[in-house]
Amino acid sequence: MKFINNIFKSRSEKDGIFLPHIQQIIGFKPKNISVYKRAFTHRSLNYKDKLGNDINYERLEFLGDSLLDSIISTYLFKKSPQGNEGYLTKMRSKAVSRNNLNRIGKTFKLLDLLMSEVNPNQFNDNIYGNLLEALIAAIYLDQGFKKCEWFVTEKIIKPFIDLDELENKVISYKSYMIEWCQKKKYRYDIKEYQDLGSDADGQKYFSMGYFLNEELIAKARATSKKKAEEKVCRRAYYVLQDQIID
Repeated sequence: MKFINNIFKSRSEKDGIFLPHIQQIIGFKPKNISVYKRAFTHRSLNYKDKLGNDINYERLEFLGDSLLDSIISTYLFKKSPQGNEGYLTKMRSKAVSRNNLNRIGKTFKLLDLLMSEVNPNQFNDNIYGNLLEALIAAIYLDQGFKKCEWFVTEKIIKPFIDLDELENKVISYKSYMIEWCQKKKYRYDIKEYQDLGSDADGQKYFSMGYFLNEELIAKARATSKKKAEEKVCRRAYYVLQDQIID
């Protein structure tokens, strides 16, 4: 078990780049650098405080997620005075989608600051969004809500979130295609198309077909049923794009 005072010793090799990198990202000098270091501490290090509480970014991630939702909701409310509740909810979902947050976190090169026992190559892209949310919480705890709101608005929303582009962006092709078919009163089905079994290394694949009025429109396969459904719906969307746009 490692205690909090050991964090600063084990991170000494990264401290040279940590503070300037953080300052470059957030646009101001931190008051309490330790809260930012917590935001980039992975649970694999098993750090504990003197009361035995875990020291890692996971609780900060939870707080940052709530703060981000609140700030973006307020921004959308002000910027889209004609938008109803459904529109605002969809726009917020698109703005804080995991892919979008991962893209922003990757641009900030947040993984370079992470202290972990895990090889960086073993993380998937979600680590970038998780660290971004933890960073937002760290700013809030260090500087207060106003500064946190400024960071989200100036460093995330304005550079990375185009409302016009977001309005036409599809987050879930499955949800979109289901809604479109229901609106048009079309019969549709998303079901297993054929059993592909497993490949040479034992990886199981799921093959799904998208049927419109009992006609096969598209097929796709993936390593999970959920991924295969989303993939086949995306393909069906592009096959039917001319009808959908009309």
